[in-house]
Amino acid sequence: MIAVPEWMAAAGTDLAGIGSAIGAANAAAAGNIEAVLAAGADEVSAAVAAVFGAHAQSYQTVSAQAAVFHDQFVRALTAGAGSYAAAEAASAASITSPLLNAINAPFVAATGRPLIGNGANGANGTGAVGAAGGAGGWLYGNGGAGGSGVIGGAGGAAGLFGSGG
Repeated sequence: MIAVPEWMAAAGTDLAGIGSAIGAANAAAAGNIEAVLAAGADEVSAAVAAVFGAHAQSYQTVSAQAAVFHDQFVRALTAGAGSYAAAEAASAASITSPLLNAINAPFVAATGRPLIGNGANGANGTGAVGAAGGAGGWLYGNGGAGGSGVIGGAGGAAGLFGSGG
């Protein structure tokens, strides 16, 4: 099974639109099917009109139940998309963080700078000159932004691939 959160969210939006269209059609038809008039003044015409009226009431009841089910389904689908997205993000973070820590540890110990990763932003309000931003990773990473002060702090250096802070 493949669950793509973006596709699930789009399907929820599409289904909500379909539900709105069905609701509008049912509302438009309600007046026409609830007031079924007898074709004539005889008993048979009255009985046929009563049968059609009973079917119309049954249809409206079933239609209302289907609308409630449809709304619940759309909400469940939309919530499921959010749950899948959150689970994927948590899973990626739990895999990426320990892996990057293992890769970066020797570089941080030797140079004070990771191989891969962004530099920390400099602290604000540290006096006349804001604190400098941290350097990005040697190979990949953006330098941290310099902190604010009367004179802004220097941005951190970028890695081989990245932007300075």
